[in-house]
Amino acid sequence: MAATWKVFLGLVTTVALIVAVALPAVQAQAPAPAPTSDGTSIDQGIAYLLMMVALVLTYLIHPLDASSFYKLF
Repeated sequence: MAATWKVFLGLVTTVALIVAVALPAVQAQAPAPAPTSDGTSIDQGIAYLLMMVALVLTYLIHPLDASSFYKLF
């Protein structure tokens, strides 16, 4: 009985070592290329920021233009 457990544990240990050595070599991949930016995302972010500034200014100036108190035009 004790010899059976020793053989079983020896077999499990051997299989575990083979898998531990062979598995990383099977899954090896080339490194991913470095991300590149052509500046379009930066340009788009600046455009969104400028549109938000224009929207805020429009909502701030519109009440002044529409009210009769200031009479800008």
